Amino acid sequence: MYGQQNKKPESQSSDKNPNRVAGGIRGQGSDTITMLGEDGIERILPTKKYVRALEDQIRTQRTAITTINRKLTRVETSIGSLQTRKNYD
Repeated sequence: MYGQQNKKPESQSSDKNPNRVAGGIRGQGSDTITMLGEDGIERILPTKKYVRALEDQIRTQRTAITTINRKLTRVETSIGSLQTRKNYD
């Protein structure tokens, strides 16, 4: 009765800067884990959280690059049409 509450599961905020998230994880020293194999060799592996942060960085950068490429294409088209107008005048 008193213990049940309708709580929404907390989801990660997408408005966080992925560069700062990855940098914070690295700064805390939690970007890698060291595992010792059966053969006695230490292996340094990235954590899932750090890999996810890097994937978010890549996704954000790809979106920015796509937007810039689209704008560049529009500018090149505009310049081309202006040059053809100039040649006809």
